[in-house]
Amino acid sequence: MSAPFRPGPPPGGRPAPPPGPRPGPSPRPVAVDDAEEVRHPAVDAVVQAMANAATLSPADQIPQYEAAYQTLRETLATIDQA
Repeated sequence: MSAPFRPGPPPGGRPAPPPGPRPGPSPRPVAVDDAEEVRHPAVDAVVQAMANAATLSPADQIPQYEAAYQTLRETLATIDQA
């Protein structure tokens, strides 16, 4: 008994993209100065800390990311309570 036929990529070419809508362009990163609407000081501080952490070694980035995560969780919890 033979295996069912499964089409593969065309010879010498790349596989066809999956059917369906094509994704749009990737959203550009938002700089701290881009947002002019509602601002939250704690969130702004986290965004700036993430920008600063990018210059650190990976081992030094981990505590920065953990602190940012905790700050964002606490900030969201206070917003949910309002």
